[in-house]
Amino acid sequence: MCLGIPGQITEITDTTNKLAMVNIAGVKRQVNIACIVDETHPVESCVGDWVLVHVGFAMNRIDEKEAAET
Repeated sequence: MCLGIPGQITEITDTTNKLAMVNIAGVKRQVNIACIVDETHPVESCVGDWVLVHVGFAMNRIDEKEAAET
């Protein structure tokens, strides 16, 4: 089982390595977003997405309501 912390992607810092800044409860952290990007949702379109972060990786996308409840 994975314990994820909700955060919102605020900027893409490295498109090649799929790194982004995520705001987690007011603290900005750089995370790897490789697990949530694909041909239908490329790196550049991730800004504003809510994600569950676990050990420096955005594991999956969630909606704002889920983020507030988590």
